[in-house]
Amino acid sequence: MFTVTEAQILGWLTPVLWPFLRVLALLSAMPLLGSRMVPMRVRVGLAFAIALAAQAGLAPAPLLPLDAPMVWQLVLQQVLIGIAVGFSVRLVFAAIELAGEIIGLQMGLNFAAFFDPVSASQSTAVTRLYTNMANFLFVTINGHVLVIAAVIHSFDAFPVSAQPFAFLAQVRPELWGAELFRLGLWSALPIVGLLLFINLVMGIITRVAPQMNLFSIGFPLTVTLGLVALTFSLPGMQQPFVFAMEKMLGVWR
Repeated sequence: MFTVTEAQILGWLTPVLWPFLRVLALLSAMPLLGSRMVPMRVRVGLAFAIALAAQAGLAPAPLLPLDAPMVWQLVLQQVLIGIAVGFSVRLVFAAIELAGEIIGLQMGLNFAAFFDPVSASQSTAVTRLYTNMANFLFVTINGHVLVIAAVIHSFDAFPVSAQPFAFLAQVRPELWGAELFRLGLWSALPIVGLLLFINLVMGIITRVAPQMNLFSIGFPLTVTLGLVALTFSLPGMQQPFVFAMEKMLGVWR
């Protein structure tokens, strides 16, 4: 007669359960795969497949009865780490969006957001362009593979333990906000510097020749030169994006 004991069930279930919870929390928080366009059933299936494929490289997990009081602490730890990894990736995308907002503000395109009663979002055309470029770059550089590898390596840096908030002392997520503004300004600095120089030149011309009405040509000139500079600067967006992605994911290795 074939019998299965509780210890055998725990031995089969526990090694997959903790990676499954951590990866599922990651897939729910990271860009692209965490969007509403991806059904929850797809995320659950991907999380289970990744957790099952990662068994060969993971350390043995502690075997605990599922009704033990410490199990809820372990579940909380996996969910928090998975969400934190996904949030660190979202910060990189948020920095790119911040760069688009700064550039759009300097070009004068942000005025369209104030007079757009149809669109629910107040993002400008430059912000949407930068967001789409970041999505393309994320797929091109195999960012989804890097994120999955980071969450798997996080089991070495932050193994399964009964201290769900212990990883916060090493990760220091309160410092990520400074990284967001630094990367956003780094990405937008070339175009912002050019537009600032154009505004400075027009200001000097206005002071020298007050009878000239530069307001009528200032806005078209700023938008035109900003679009030209934006076209030439798009190939250079890969370097700060990849650098920030590697830096944020390097915390979890």
